[in-house]
Amino acid sequence: MSAVMPRSSRAVYRFRPYNVGRWVVWGLYALAMIVAPLLWTSSLSLTMLSQMGIAIIACLAFNMLLGQGGMLSFGHAVYSGLGSFFAIHALNMASRGEMAIPVSVIPLIAGAFGALFAVLLGYVTTKKAGTPFAMITLGVGELVFAMSLMFPGFFGGEGGISGNRVVGEKFFGISFGPQVELYYLIAVYTFICTVLMFAFTRTPLGRMLNAVRDNPERVEFIGYDTQIVRYTAFIASGFFMGISGGLAALNFEIVTSEVVRADRSGAYLLFTFLGGAMFFFGPIIGAILMVLALVLLSELTQAWLLYLGLIFTFMVMYAPGGFSSLIMMNLRVAAFGKLRPLLASYLALGGTAAVALIGSAAMIEMVYHLQLNVALGPQLKFMGATLNAKGLDSWFGAAFVLLTGIALFELARRQFLREWGLVQEDIEKEIKRREAAL
Repeated sequence: MSAVMPRSSRAVYRFRPYNVGRWVVWGLYALAMIVAPLLWTSSLSLTMLSQMGIAIIACLAFNMLLGQGGMLSFGHAVYSGLGSFFAIHALNMASRGEMAIPVSVIPLIAGAFGALFAVLLGYVTTKKAGTPFAMITLGVGELVFAMSLMFPGFFGGEGGISGNRVVGEKFFGISFGPQVELYYLIAVYTFICTVLMFAFTRTPLGRMLNAVRDNPERVEFIGYDTQIVRYTAFIASGFFMGISGGLAALNFEIVTSEVVRADRSGAYLLFTFLGGAMFFFGPIIGAILMVLALVLLSELTQAWLLYLGLIFTFMVMYAPGGFSSLIMMNLRVAAFGKLRPLLASYLALGGTAAVALIGSAAMIEMVYHLQLNVALGPQLKFMGATLNAKGLDSWFGAAFVLLTGIALFELARRQFLREWGLVQEDIEKEIKRREAAL
C-alpha cells in the first residue's frame, strides 16, 4: 500500500527570514539606554536622560494620532497630566499605607486612568476629523486646565501635589531614591512602550488607521467605521500618555496644573513635527530635542522661545518632513553610494547657516538685553565678544554678518539643489538598470 501523499495534499512549509537589521536597531536602542547613565553620570545628566525617556513615550503616543492617524490634537497633554495626578495620589496612598502597591507599578495605574479619560472624552472628540477635531481637543484641554484650578482638593491648586517615591521596603536593594535607579525604571518603561507602539503600527488596526488618515471615504466605502478606528487609536494613545505622566510624577515628585496646560500640548506637537511625524523614530528625535531645548537652551538665553520659533519656521520652509525625513533621504542616497558628492554642499550649507545664525543671534541678544537687562548697562557678552547694545557699530556688524550669511546660504542652497537633482537622476537610472537586469 503506497504511503505517498498526493502533491496537492502535502504540507508546504515556508520560513520567513529574520529581519536582522531590525534586531540590530532595537538592540542598539536598548544598549543606548543601558549605557547612557554610565557615560553621563552627573545629576543634571541623569535628570535629562530621565526626562528624555518620559518625553519619548509622550511624543510617540502623540504621534499615534498625528502621524499615523492624521489627527491634530491641541490638548493631548490632558491625558498625561491626569495620569500624573492619579499617579501622585496613588503614591501618597501607598506612602500612608492605604494601598499596598509597588512604586514600579504606579505608571501602569496612570496609564489606566489616561485610557479611562480617553474613553470618556475621546468618543465625543473623535466624532469629527480635521480642523473640528483639533478645535474640540483645544476646548477639552482648556476645560480640564480650568477645572484644575477650580478643584484644589484633587489638583492641589496652584501649589500642586507633592509626594515621595521612596515607599516601603527595598526590592533587591532598589528604593528608587537615587536618580539612576529611577532612570532605569523609566528606561524599561520607555523601551517596552516603544516596542508596543511600534507593534501597533503593524497590526490591522494600525494599518486601517493609516487608511483613515489617507482616504477616509474609501475606508467607509469598504464597510469600516472611521470614527471607531479613530476612537480606538485615541484610547491607546491615552494609555501611553498616562504612562508618561505617571513616570513624570515619580521623577519630579510633584504635580501641578502646568501638566495639563495648552503649552505642554503645544510642545508635544512642535517637537513631534520637528522630529518627523511620518516616520516612527521621528518623535524619538523630537523628544530628545525637546528636553535639550527646555533644559539647556532655556538656561543659555532668555530668548530661547524665539530661537525655537525660528528653527520651527525654517524646518517648515526647507524640511517639512522633520529631521527624520532628512535622515531617510540621505540614507537612500548613501545606499546608492551617492552621498560623497554632496558632502561639500552640506558643509557649505551648514557653514553659511551658522554665519546667519550668529548674526541674527547677536541682534536678538542685544534686543533682549535692552528690554530686560537695561540696569546692567549697554555692554553684554556674546560668544566671547563684547557687544554694545546701544552702539551703532555692534548693530551694523551684526546686520552685516546676518545679511552675508543669508546671501551665502542662498547661493549654497541653489548649488545644493542642482547637485541633489543630478544625484536623484543617477539613482533613478540605477534603479531602472537593476530592474532591467532582473
